[in-house]
Amino acid sequence: MTTGATTTEGLLRELAPRALGAVARRSGDFAAAEDAVQEALLAAATRWPADGTPDNPLGWLIRVAARRLTDEFRSEEARRRREALAASWSLTAPPGPVPGGDDAARDDTLILMFMCCHPSLTPGSAIPLTLRAVGGLTTREIAAAFLVPEPTMAQRISRAKASLKASGDPFTLPPPDQRAARLRSVLHVLYLLFNEGYASSGGSDLARSDLSGEAIRLARGLHASLPADPEVAGLLALMLLTDARRPARTGPGGELIPLAAQERGRWDRALITEGTALITGALRQGQPGEYQLQAAIGAVHDQAPSHAGTDWAQIQALYEALERMTGNPMVTLNRAVAEAMVAGPAAGLARLDGVRGRLGGHHRFHAVRGHLLEMAGDGPGAAAEFAAAAAGTANLREQHYLTAKAASLAANRTGGAG
Repeated sequence: MTTGATTTEGLLRELAPRALGAVARRSGDFAAAEDAVQEALLAAATRWPADGTPDNPLGWLIRVAARRLTDEFRSEEARRRREALAASWSLTAPPGPVPGGDDAARDDTLILMFMCCHPSLTPGSAIPLTLRAVGGLTTREIAAAFLVPEPTMAQRISRAKASLKASGDPFTLPPPDQRAARLRSVLHVLYLLFNEGYASSGGSDLARSDLSGEAIRLARGLHASLPADPEVAGLLALMLLTDARRPARTGPGGELIPLAAQERGRWDRALITEGTALITGALRQGQPGEYQLQAAIGAVHDQAPSHAGTDWAQIQALYEALERMTGNPMVTLNRAVAEAMVAGPAAGLARLDGVRGRLGGHHRFHAVRGHLLEMAGDGPGAAAEFAAAAAGTANLREQHYLTAKAASLAANRTGGAG
């Protein structure tokens, strides 16, 4: 037995996709292999802390999952499948290091990501399936992260696996003509996962560092498999450059601290250096994409000496390019802020008017408009917008911040502390 600083939980999450890849590749059934590996992970989580970590933990997981898989197939209607499976395992040497070492493990993880982001799945199904199959999280952990009951999440994951099974796709990378589109889905799922972790859509915490951390870990694995892809590098850079600001984003009580008020000395300089190097190398390839542009914006923010000393003109230009590329109204919100910093709040407010019809009911629209009205000296108007934004968000930390902003502006208007 071996011991070490790595926790059982961390080790299992690292080994989960490698074990699943090995079992799914040999059995040819992703859904059944995923169930078997999950049972093996639960067994390991129970036994390893008491008995110690095996000398070959990956081999242990593969062996236990294979046993569970074989037991699952022991029924009359699955006789042929059981016999073929038993034969394949009997001809296989006892599990040892993954053939091909790290390269084979990365290949399996890449295939898993592509499968979890199958075109038949919505992001609402693909994200939980990715967290379970590639991230090694339990259904209970995923349900807690997304604030839904465990049975609800179990049904969602079960339906996702049923969709994959119905697709009939083998455990291989998709054909070359489908790979680019599927990679976009993989990147989108990881992007959504990171965003939910960095700025939770609901709950009492501003962020979920476990989710954003898992997204970064998976993005690192994807980048290791596809080091030459500029958008993969761009997404990883975006995550690192954004996460670098996380230590300064909340106060001692967990309260939200906006970018302009953050203590920049608390930003993680190692992540900034790594992220900047990644995006610089990606942009040099001359194939800019939406994640690269967002990462470039993040790099400008992170390298600025202060909020006022930020190169807002460069950020405005990058948002203009991103807006042309994506047509996303949320990009327009951010462009409006940059435009206000360059040309004054009136210019930013005029930009916002263009997306009022598409985003007028979104709390972030009201928050940005409140910020620009405050810049313009319209305290009552800003207070009303911040109050509307507070009413529209389900994140309690964000709600408290917006409510306090509205109350402060209202108090200033009446000339008292309220």
